[in-house]
Amino acid sequence: MAEKKVVDPKDLTSCEATEKMLVKARADKVVISFDRATEMKACPIGADSACCKHCSMGPCRLVSKDPYAKEGVCGATIDTIGARNFARMVASGAAAHTDHGMSMLDLFREVVAGKIPEYSIKDPEKLKQVAASVGIEVEDREIADIAKDLYVELERTYTQVEGEIPFAKRVPPKTLENWRKLGIVPRGAMREIMELMHRTHMGVDQHYENIVQQCSRTALADGWGGSMVATEISDILFGTPTPVAGYVNMGVLDEKQVNVCIHGHEPNLFESMLISVRDPEMVKKAKEAGAEGINLVGMCCSGAEMLSRHGVPHAGNFMSTEALLVTGAVDAMGVDVQCIKQGLSKVAECYDTKLFTTNPRCHIEGTEHIEFHEHKPRECTDRIVSLGIERFKNRKMPVDVPQIKNIGIHGFSHEYINYMLGGTYRSSYTPLNDNIINGRIRGVAGVVGCTNPRVKQDWVHVELVKELIKNDVLVLQTGCSQISLAKAGLYTPEAAKFAGAGLAEVCETVGMPPVLGVGSCADNSRILIAASEMVFNGGLGESIADLPVAGAAPEWMSEKAISIGQYFVASGVYTVFGVTFPIAKNTKFHDLLFRGLEEEQGMGKWGFTPDPYEMAKLMIEHIDKKRKALGIDKARDRVLFDMEARRQLDNAV
Repeated sequence: MAEKKVVDPKDLTSCEATEKMLVKARADKVVISFDRATEMKACPIGADSACCKHCSMGPCRLVSKDPYAKEGVCGATIDTIGARNFARMVASGAAAHTDHGMSMLDLFREVVAGKIPEYSIKDPEKLKQVAASVGIEVEDREIADIAKDLYVELERTYTQVEGEIPFAKRVPPKTLENWRKLGIVPRGAMREIMELMHRTHMGVDQHYENIVQQCSRTALADGWGGSMVATEISDILFGTPTPVAGYVNMGVLDEKQVNVCIHGHEPNLFESMLISVRDPEMVKKAKEAGAEGINLVGMCCSGAEMLSRHGVPHAGNFMSTEALLVTGAVDAMGVDVQCIKQGLSKVAECYDTKLFTTNPRCHIEGTEHIEFHEHKPRECTDRIVSLGIERFKNRKMPVDVPQIKNIGIHGFSHEYINYMLGGTYRSSYTPLNDNIINGRIRGVAGVVGCTNPRVKQDWVHVELVKELIKNDVLVLQTGCSQISLAKAGLYTPEAAKFAGAGLAEVCETVGMPPVLGVGSCADNSRILIAASEMVFNGGLGESIADLPVAGAAPEWMSEKAISIGQYFVASGVYTVFGVTFPIAKNTKFHDLLFRGLEEEQGMGKWGFTPDPYEMAKLMIEHIDKKRKALGIDKARDRVLFDMEARRQLDNAV
């Protein structure tokens, strides 16, 4: 039997804490996802999406140097098969975030009806702003009445079968006009997802261009619909983020306290857990068990949201979730939905960590389920804390916590950016636009998304962002990418010294970092709103497609990322993905996504490269192209780090 391939941990992650825990896991003979990825060879046919299993006449495999040399049993070409597979990823990804948004809207309805006293409207001003943006009258009206009207209006985001989703009113007119011309303004998320799945059934839609049209419509129902609803309702109920200092990395665990970790995507579980861990009775129980207190930390996207909103410490991004348990310090971990590895169950068992699922959508075989009900949230959260205290009292495993934590400033919501740039009485994106026009800021980039074991954890995110800020590109981040850069020390105002002279001058004047974290991956709509505000403030074109902006998901891994990418592209943003891209090259379908959507339909377009420096080059070239089209281009050289410059930056950070 061939020996298993063993890869040096330094080649798998640039996160020192995760590296230490990977070494420990191997010593403990515990397998986590890094090693599973090494042992699992990716299917080359599937990677190009050149296979189809949508009926039982197959599965059909179209593999050849000539992608058109073979057809499926039904006659489907590589373009049809590739488009169908891509569409199903969009549908699944859009369903994930729109279902999350609908859960938040359900919670909002019950709070407004007075049926859940544990929650309330924390930000009435945000409620008024959102209501006004969709045409609801707010002057001289009671908050409760505005809230009821807003619920009814936003429900259309999901259930409407004709018309346009409410937040279409926020889209710049020229962009919306183009959507209408192309027939891609979303009606309701349920209808769009249902229709897209129907079209991808065997024998239905067999033209890649027509399939992609519905891909765009469905993805837009996510970005400008379900995801945007989730973010806005979360802000209304739990408070709109403002900058807050917070720690990230595994050093946020405390051996002397009961460590409770919450991982997933829904903030209501985490918000209730925050109340439970601060309850005097719970703290008393923890101290009676020998602990100094209860330490609540986050993981992944709900952790990023709580970090942005409350400064709750964040222990690590997606690829560190199993490694965190290897510390032996986690007494209880509660998970809800999305990005939950089934492997957590076995790792938790190995280290005697209490792992609990809490959402009816996500159960894990062999893991205890404690259902979270918004009407009686403490029944779930108190029990998780109590079982964590019990585990602390009876700890069997040695504790080994990497003493590494990094501080940064998080919580740059659209509203705060507006205030930060313009002040209390003149809140505006005009200073941002002015500094783009005068060349101090070259453009804006959204760097978002996951971490993926097929590449070195965090490395592509960090190197890409270093290149961008060095070249005066302001970076906005969400999700796991945010944690990657926070660990690298680029989330403090002092990090402006690593930016180009123009961006650094703006950062130092405002007192902000050159990289702004705006929340979880469900909060990408904040970036869409920021782009719209840039258009509305003038001077940078009439549509999102005119802006000197670009997006990237350097280490994407989930279907959500494909939906997110497609709604940014459909909105007008050049969007570059790393790791791999799930379609075959040298096909008409590939040409449509990577060229045709921009040149023939007035949208953005897709890009791909696994190399962070090439990714930065592509994004900067696109930004410069847009600057030239706007007539604001200036002669400037793109600064590339040589190896010595990178070493100096790494040491300085």
